[in-house]
Amino acid sequence: MKVLVGSRNPVKVAATAEAFSKYFDTVDVVGISVNSNVPNQPVDTETFVGAKNRAFELSMINEARNFGAEFFVGIEGGIKKLYDRWFTFGVMCIMDNTERVGYGTAPFFELPAHITKELLNGVELGDVMDTLIGERNTKERQGAVGHFTNGVMDRKAYYVAGLVVALIPFLNPDLYFESIKNHEISQP
Repeated sequence: MKVLVGSRNPVKVAATAEAFSKYFDTVDVVGISVNSNVPNQPVDTETFVGAKNRAFELSMINEARNFGAEFFVGIEGGIKKLYDRWFTFGVMCIMDNTERVGYGTAPFFELPAHITKELLNGVELGDVMDTLIGERNTKERQGAVGHFTNGVMDRKAYYVAGLVVALIPFLNPDLYFESIKNHEISQP
Protein backbone atom coordinates (compact mmCIF):
# COMPACT_ATOMS: atom_id res chain seq x y z
CA MET A 1 0.00 0.00 0.00
CA LYS A 2 1.32 3.43 -0.92
CA VAL A 3 0.74 6.37 1.42
CA LEU A 4 1.72 9.96 0.65
CA VAL A 5 2.46 12.34 3.52
CA GLY A 6 2.54 16.09 2.97
CA SER A 7 6.06 16.69 4.27
CA ARG A 8 9.63 15.56 3.77
CA ASN A 9 10.26 15.84 7.51
CA PRO A 10 11.68 12.42 8.43
CA VAL A 11 9.76 12.41 11.73
CA LYS A 12 6.40 12.82 9.95
CA VAL A 13 7.29 10.18 7.35
CA ALA A 14 8.43 7.69 10.01
CA ALA A 15 5.37 8.34 12.20
CA THR A 16 3.06 7.75 9.24
CA ALA A 17 4.85 4.51 8.37
CA GLU A 18 4.62 3.28 11.97
CA ALA A 19 0.92 4.14 12.36
CA PHE A 20 -0.17 2.58 9.05
CA SER A 21 2.00 -0.50 9.67
CA LYS A 22 -0.06 -1.26 12.77
CA TYR A 23 -3.04 -2.02 10.49
CA PHE A 24 -1.75 -2.69 6.98
CA ASP A 25 0.94 -4.95 5.56
CA THR A 26 3.70 -3.67 3.28
CA VAL A 27 3.27 0.08 3.68
CA ASP A 28 5.31 2.36 1.42
CA VAL A 29 5.30 5.97 2.68
CA VAL A 30 6.52 8.78 0.44
CA GLY A 31 7.02 12.31 1.75
CA ILE A 32 6.16 15.16 -0.62
CA SER A 33 6.38 18.81 0.43
CA VAL A 34 3.05 20.56 -0.06
CA ASN A 35 1.71 23.89 1.12
CA SER A 36 -0.88 24.04 3.91
CA ASN A 37 -2.23 27.42 2.74
CA VAL A 38 -2.55 28.55 6.36
CA PRO A 39 -0.17 30.74 8.41
CA ASN A 40 3.19 29.22 9.42
CA GLN A 41 1.88 29.01 12.98
CA PRO A 42 -1.80 28.06 12.72
CA VAL A 43 -4.23 29.01 15.48
CA ASP A 44 -7.36 27.06 16.38
CA THR A 45 -9.29 25.66 13.37
CA GLU A 46 -6.59 26.83 10.95
CA THR A 47 -4.73 23.74 12.13
CA PHE A 48 -7.49 21.43 10.84
CA VAL A 49 -7.73 23.41 7.59
CA GLY A 50 -3.97 23.15 7.05
CA ALA A 51 -3.94 19.39 7.60
CA LYS A 52 -6.86 18.89 5.22
CA ASN A 53 -5.29 21.18 2.61
CA ARG A 54 -2.12 19.09 2.69
CA ALA A 55 -4.03 15.81 2.29
CA PHE A 56 -6.14 17.22 -0.55
CA GLU A 57 -3.08 18.60 -2.36
CA LEU A 58 -1.46 15.17 -2.17
CA SER A 59 -4.56 13.57 -3.70
CA MET A 60 -4.30 16.02 -6.61
CA ILE A 61 -0.60 15.25 -7.07
CA ASN A 62 -1.36 11.53 -6.92
CA GLU A 63 -3.95 11.88 -9.66
CA ALA A 64 -1.77 14.11 -11.86
CA ARG A 65 1.35 11.94 -11.54
CA ASN A 66 -0.46 8.59 -11.35
CA PHE A 67 1.42 7.48 -8.20
CA GLY A 68 -1.25 4.92 -7.28
CA ALA A 69 -1.35 5.93 -3.61
CA GLU A 70 -4.31 4.80 -1.51
CA PHE A 71 -3.99 7.29 1.36
CA PHE A 72 -2.93 10.92 1.74
CA VAL A 73 -1.80 12.30 5.09
CA GLY A 74 -1.68 15.93 6.15
CA ILE A 75 -0.09 16.79 9.49
CA GLU A 76 -0.29 20.31 10.88
CA GLY A 77 0.81 21.67 14.26
CA GLY A 78 -1.10 24.51 15.85
CA ILE A 79 -2.13 26.23 19.04
CA LYS A 80 -5.49 26.64 20.75
CA LYS A 81 -6.75 28.44 23.82
CA LEU A 82 -8.69 26.19 26.20
CA TYR A 83 -9.70 26.88 29.76
CA ASP A 84 -7.82 30.20 29.69
CA ARG A 85 -4.52 28.54 28.76
CA TRP A 86 -2.69 28.04 25.46
CA PHE A 87 -1.95 24.54 24.23
CA THR A 88 -0.12 23.15 21.24
CA PHE A 89 -1.42 20.13 19.36
CA GLY A 90 -1.06 18.31 16.09
CA VAL A 91 -3.88 17.61 13.65
CA MET A 92 -3.76 14.64 11.33
CA CYS A 93 -6.05 14.49 8.30
CA ILE A 94 -6.12 11.22 6.41
CA MET A 95 -7.89 11.06 3.06
CA ASP A 96 -8.26 7.93 0.98
CA ASN A 97 -8.42 7.65 -2.80
CA THR A 98 -12.23 7.80 -2.67
CA GLU A 99 -12.05 11.18 -0.84
CA ARG A 100 -13.23 9.83 2.51
CA VAL A 101 -11.62 11.79 5.35
CA GLY A 102 -10.69 11.01 8.95
CA TYR A 103 -9.20 13.35 11.55
CA GLY A 104 -7.18 12.81 14.68
CA THR A 105 -5.16 14.92 17.04
CA ALA A 106 -1.97 14.37 18.92
CA PRO A 107 -2.19 15.11 22.64
CA PHE A 108 -2.63 18.74 23.64
CA PHE A 109 0.01 20.12 25.99
CA GLU A 110 0.26 23.48 27.68
CA LEU A 111 2.78 26.05 26.51
CA PRO A 112 4.66 28.59 28.64
CA ALA A 113 3.34 32.17 28.26
CA HIS A 114 6.56 33.54 26.72
CA ILE A 115 6.46 30.90 23.97
CA THR A 116 2.76 31.50 23.29
CA LYS A 117 3.46 35.22 22.87
CA GLU A 118 5.99 34.51 20.13
CA LEU A 119 3.65 32.05 18.40
CA LEU A 120 0.80 34.57 18.39
CA ASN A 121 3.22 36.96 16.67
CA GLY A 122 3.60 34.43 13.84
CA VAL A 123 6.84 32.68 14.82
CA GLU A 124 6.68 28.92 14.24
CA LEU A 125 7.02 26.67 17.31
CA GLY A 126 10.00 24.84 15.79
CA ASP A 127 11.92 28.12 15.48
CA VAL A 128 11.07 29.14 19.04
CA MET A 129 12.23 25.73 20.32
CA ASP A 130 15.51 25.96 18.36
CA THR A 131 16.26 29.26 20.08
CA LEU A 132 15.15 28.03 23.50
CA ILE A 133 17.15 24.79 23.36
CA GLY A 134 20.09 26.20 21.41
CA GLU A 135 19.85 23.54 18.71
CA ARG A 136 18.92 23.55 15.04
CA ASN A 137 15.96 21.85 13.40
CA THR A 138 14.52 20.28 16.56
CA LYS A 139 11.27 19.69 14.66
CA GLU A 140 13.04 16.94 12.73
CA ARG A 141 14.05 15.24 15.98
CA GLN A 142 12.53 15.42 19.47
CA GLY A 143 10.38 18.51 18.90
CA ALA A 144 8.82 20.60 21.65
CA VAL A 145 7.10 17.55 23.15
CA GLY A 146 10.45 15.79 23.55
CA HIS A 147 11.97 18.77 25.30
CA PHE A 148 9.06 19.40 27.65
CA THR A 149 8.60 15.69 28.57
CA ASN A 150 12.34 15.34 29.29
CA GLY A 151 12.61 12.87 26.42
CA VAL A 152 9.83 10.54 27.59
CA MET A 153 7.80 11.22 24.42
CA ASP A 154 9.42 12.29 21.18
CA ARG A 155 7.75 13.95 18.21
CA LYS A 156 7.38 10.67 16.31
CA ALA A 157 5.46 8.95 19.15
CA TYR A 158 3.38 12.11 19.52
CA TYR A 159 2.36 11.96 15.85
CA VAL A 160 1.79 8.19 15.82
CA ALA A 161 -0.91 8.62 18.49
CA GLY A 162 -2.77 11.18 16.37
CA LEU A 163 -2.41 9.13 13.20
CA VAL A 164 -3.73 5.97 14.84
CA VAL A 165 -6.90 7.77 15.94
CA ALA A 166 -7.24 9.46 12.53
CA LEU A 167 -7.40 5.97 11.03
CA ILE A 168 -10.43 5.01 13.16
CA PRO A 169 -13.04 5.89 10.49
CA PHE A 170 -11.18 3.76 7.93
CA LEU A 171 -11.04 0.84 10.37
CA ASN A 172 -14.79 1.17 11.02
CA PRO A 173 -16.17 2.41 7.70
CA ASP A 174 -19.73 1.23 8.31
CA LEU A 175 -19.95 3.37 11.42
CA TYR A 176 -18.40 6.49 9.93
CA PHE A 177 -18.82 6.67 6.19
CA GLU A 178 -22.01 4.75 5.47
CA SER A 179 -23.94 6.55 8.20
CA ILE A 180 -23.15 9.90 6.60
CA LYS A 181 -24.40 8.70 3.21
CA ASN A 182 -27.52 6.95 4.46
CA HIS A 183 -28.62 9.13 7.36
CA GLU A 184 -28.90 12.82 7.80
CA ILE A 185 -26.83 13.87 10.80
CA SER A 186 -28.37 16.72 12.74
CA GLN A 187 -26.32 19.22 14.65
CA PRO A 188 -27.25 19.91 18.30
